[in-house]
Amino acid sequence: MGAPEAMTMDRAARAERALAALRRRYPNPRPHLNAASPWQLLVATILSAQCTDARVNAVTPDLFARWPGPEATARAELGELEEAVRSTGFFRMKARSILLTARRVMEVYGGKVPRTLAELVTLPGVARKTANVVLWGAFGANEGLAVDTHVARIARRLALTDARDADAVEQDLLALFPRAEWGDVNHRMVSFGRDVCRARAPRCDQCELFADCPRRDVDRTRKIR
Repeated sequence: MGAPEAMTMDRAARAERALAALRRRYPNPRPHLNAASPWQLLVATILSAQCTDARVNAVTPDLFARWPGPEATARAELGELEEAVRSTGFFRMKARSILLTARRVMEVYGGKVPRTLAELVTLPGVARKTANVVLWGAFGANEGLAVDTHVARIARRLALTDARDADAVEQDLLALFPRAEWGDVNHRMVSFGRDVCRARAPRCDQCELFADCPRRDVDRTRKIR
């Protein structure tokens, strides 16, 4: 067996063990963004870029009370949307994306959030990560695996990928995890990244994946990337 084949088999076995451990820790994974409809999940996910889910969840109740769906949002004044989402950061760009997305959803998709990856990524401010979150959270569709900072960090620490680009990380993970698990892998990894495998000061003493971590022998006082 050649070195590349052995490496692939090692990654697959490590991914299988990681999935089993994450299932045990988080038997009932939940979405991290509060939303009552596909539209609201789409907007919340756009707002979550470079922002904590907690901050987004603090902003969206008032936002959705004022503009509950794409029809109302498409008629909103840009300045008013900007003020409503200001605390999420990059508020001008996010407000513009939400407004333009609402208009496109109304004009092209009859007021319904599209249900395919190819259609979702045509919406302003929507890339693969956002589309995958919406597809799984709103429609239960596994067309991809949403890769955010937590997922990418854990995948690299466990040597499930060497990629730095989120889309490349996603492709590596899609080959390692069963399709039926893709949506919940994201939820579980995000929770694990917050609780244990944190960007700074990871809690390695609490990590059930520690034995599989190729960086376990690295001096833990150094930053692990």
